[in-house]
Order: sequence, then C-alpha cells, then structure tokens
Amino acid sequence: MEERASIRPGLPLPNPTVSYWQDPPSSLSNNRTTPELPTTVDTLIIGSGITGTTLAYRILSQPSPPSVLVLEARTACSGATGRNGGHTKCVAYREVLDNIKDLGEEEAVKIARFGYNCMRNVHAFAREHGIACDSWQGDTVDVIYDQAQWNKAQKAVAELNRVLGDDDPVAQYKFWDAEEAEKRFLAQGSLGAVSYEAGSLSAYKFVIGVLALALEKGLNLQTETPALRIGKYESGHRGWIVETPRGAVKAERVVLATNGYAAHLYPPLQGVIVPLRGHMTAQRPGSGLPKDGLATTYSFIYDDGYEYMIPRPQGSMFAGDIMIGGGATKGRDEGLCEFGTTDDTTTDAVILKYVEDSAAERFGSNWGHDHPEGRLRKAWTGIMGYSSDGFPLIGQLPDENDLYIAASFQGSGMVLCFESARALFKIMSQEDEALDRWFPKVFRITRERMKRKFRGRLHAKVPPMDLEMKSQP
Repeated sequence: MEERASIRPGLPLPNPTVSYWQDPPSSLSNNRTTPELPTTVDTLIIGSGITGTTLAYRILSQPSPPSVLVLEARTACSGATGRNGGHTKCVAYREVLDNIKDLGEEEAVKIARFGYNCMRNVHAFAREHGIACDSWQGDTVDVIYDQAQWNKAQKAVAELNRVLGDDDPVAQYKFWDAEEAEKRFLAQGSLGAVSYEAGSLSAYKFVIGVLALALEKGLNLQTETPALRIGKYESGHRGWIVETPRGAVKAERVVLATNGYAAHLYPPLQGVIVPLRGHMTAQRPGSGLPKDGLATTYSFIYDDGYEYMIPRPQGSMFAGDIMIGGGATKGRDEGLCEFGTTDDTTTDAVILKYVEDSAAERFGSNWGHDHPEGRLRKAWTGIMGYSSDGFPLIGQLPDENDLYIAASFQGSGMVLCFESARALFKIMSQEDEALDRWFPKVFRITRERMKRKFRGRLHAKVPPMDLEMKSQP
C-alpha cells in the first residue's frame, strides 16, 4: 500500500471511458464562458464535480458576490461525480460502531446525521430549483451474505437506536430474514437483509443543472483547461497563481475540488489522499425481474467487499436498467492494484467480469434469461479519493493562506459532497462559529491528519476486532 500511495496522480487523462450519464453529453460539456481565460479572479475553483459546482453556486448567491472561475481539466463534470451510480445512500449503521469506538458518541452521531441530511438535501435542492435529474427517493436494501457482517449490522442498528432514540429518522432500519429477503427482494442465498431510506439520481444531470444556475449568476466556467500547477503570489502579496496551457490566472483564493487528483497540485497531499479506481456498469435486467423495475436500490454485502445496484426509475432513459458497481476487492492482490490508479481510460478485465455477472448470480433463478441484446449496456471507470482515516478533508490547508480543499470522499460523495461544500463556504466566509453544531470536526483538515500514513481503510471489510463475531450464533 505504501508503494501504491506513492504514485503521483498526474492530470486526468484524455479520452476516458464514456460514462452512461455522459452519453449524450450536455450542451455545457465543452463550455467556455469567455473565449480567453481571465487573468485575475477573486475565487478560482479547480474541479467541476458536485463539490466545486455547488460551492461556486453558493458563493455567487451572496449579495454582491466575488468573481468565480471554475477550471475543469476535461469536459464539465467528467470526473467521479459524472461517473458514479448516483446512489444517495447514507450507510450510517455500517460506520457507527467504528466511529463510536474511535471518536465518541457525539461525533459519531454528527457523522450519521451529516450523511442523512446531505442525502435529503440534494434531492430537496433539485426539487426547489427544478433540476431534472431523475431524482427518486424510497428505500434501499442491503442483502448480507456473511455471518460477521450480519452480526455486526444488528449490533450497529441497536447502537444507533440507543444513541439516537427509536423515533429518529436516522435510526430507522428494518431487518428481514433469509426467506423474507428472497420473497421481497428476490435475492437468493443470503443470511438476511436490512432496509432503510435512500434514493438515486443522475449526478451528472444534477451538476449540469447547478452549473446552469451558477452561470446565470455570473460563473465563468472553462472546460478542457487543466490546472498544471499552483504557486503563491509574489512575496508580500496574498493570493495564488494557477498555471494552465492557456495562460496563468492570479486568484485571491483557490479551492482544490479535485478529489483523487489533489496531490498533483499540492504535493504535500501525496499519500494523504490516494486515488482508487472504481468500476461501474449499466445492465439490462433479466427476464425474471419485475417488468416495471425493482422497487428498491440494493447493496450486496459479503465477507471482503460489496456491490451496489440502482434500478433506473420509471420515466427515465432506459427505465428498469440496473446500474451496478463495486467488486474492487476481486481484482489482483485483492484490488490493491486499483489504489494509486488514475487511468479511467480502461477497465480491469477481472473486476469488470465479476461486476457484470454479480447481479445475475445474486438473484439466481429469479434473474431469468439475459436480455436478447445482452446483459451489459455500458461499462466505465472513475477515480475516487481515499484518506488514511476514512473521512473527507475540508477547510483551509494548514499554513497556507487562501488555499482551500474539499476532497477525499471515500466513494460516498453523493452523501458527503453537497453538505461539505456548504461547510467549506462557511469556512471561507468566516461564518463558521456555529459550524461544529452540524459539521463533524473530524472532517476538518489539520496538520495531524496531513501526517497520517495511508493504510487503505475501507468500511467494506469487517474490522479485525469483529472477527470473533463469526463464531457467535
């Protein structure tokens, strides 16, 4: 892992695999608001995913806002946001035991509420602003195949109920035994399942909608304009110079919304934020699945990993298709080779084959026959960002005036990015006195966190301390 974490991320590569969501691309895909780059700007945001875009919108929604420039290395929303499955799913119960043990109950509760509120607020924002992004809210189900994971899930939900109370919406979970799980959710061979509130949307359409709102407010968006390097302004002056192939821009403040690529622009982040390549597919459902589509989103959880699956809602393009991704631990060296990788121009044959087959195997005889045109409609990859402690890095970089970051979302950006951008906006506006009431302290970037060695913490695996639960009834 030390070797993988030391690989320089570089710039996003040209000609990446084409995401299901980006076909066809938006009319804003290659937007350049002005023919030439501005030479100066108040706020420069690098990255046009959900974090950078929603932050730009918040800044521009102020009275008499500063000027805002967003740089994107490739086309608009071409990074992790435009390449994920769009699963707005807060898995508080999967994290709460570790968080209580490591951080205490108060911080663990704050993290659980943060993810839940982020999940709800993304959909609320889309409704409020009329963003057509295939927004769907309902239930999700985690189908569990491993005894330790099953035992841990029950213990975790009990802890959530204890610390939050039975009536708190963040603590609402329902367990199903193996027979009930197959009857209701059609998945075979499990130990049981747990269902709870979640949702889905097209993150690409959502971000394009936010970009359109921000452009109306004066945003300057420059696509196909990678930030090559950043440097401090000349001695005695605050601010930064961002160099691009099209010229340099002087900015009073710079925001790194570059997730897994952050160390390319700020080398001290090397090994602090480590890229991880993820695989995603769009598949035609088998003939045995409901003709009007599955009623819930899914995760399939086993001993060393998981897949997640989102049915396309009615009224959307290819309604009933299933979006399924994951399988990282099935690659070479248990997926270790996917860490440090920023090549989203290709896929890993072993992981892709596993993901392509996983849904049919989980549904077994309930899958039916493959579609006459084949199971796989499209496959692609995307680059996520992971930190040593499993939490985002939000705030002003230590000892760097006017250089900010919001990155490292651990593959859970849809329930972290939107509210993290709100928190960063408060920090940048120096309105963060009340921030600790709702924003987890552990998400703030600090000198201590910058020194931590990356070990590859994934909540997918059962921590060693829980392995003794395998022997429990």
